[in-house]
Amino acid sequence: MASPQASDKLFSNMKVTMYDHDPANSTVATDIGWVDMRDYSRFAVITFASALTGVGVTVFTIIANNDSAGGGTDVAIKAHGVASAPDAVGDYLVLECTAEEIAQEAADAGIVGVRYVSAKLTCADTADEQVVVYIQSGARFPQDALTADVVA
Repeated sequence: MASPQASDKLFSNMKVTMYDHDPANSTVATDIGWVDMRDYSRFAVITFASALTGVGVTVFTIIANNDSAGGGTDVAIKAHGVASAPDAVGDYLVLECTAEEIAQEAADAGIVGVRYVSAKLTCADTADEQVVVYIQSGARFPQDALTADVVA
């Protein structure tokens, strides 16, 4: 019998969002999706190879911006070295940063109001595909269903 208890501890303290990275041309650097860090203290990204023709991700960074849709001047927060090519379906890379790092890098770049972040990916082949997972943790206001089902 399945538990009748309503457990929602992890998903009340962090927000998890998933993206299917399947652009027309994966060799072009692509911002995956902009999220607001205003009420979170940590941000992590996992990128998982889901279909490969080439060797997968060649550039993987976390960028930040003061515009909720990006554009203008992006601030590079973290970059993955991608030393070993994630060249098999199921290979994945991870990267994370803190709100303090975002604020510091933005201040160093002379840009104010930076609170939106995105992963930016470039792949080796136009047909390479990735699943990208965002984890925003350290919620300032923990509440039920920060992470919820998404069904189209």
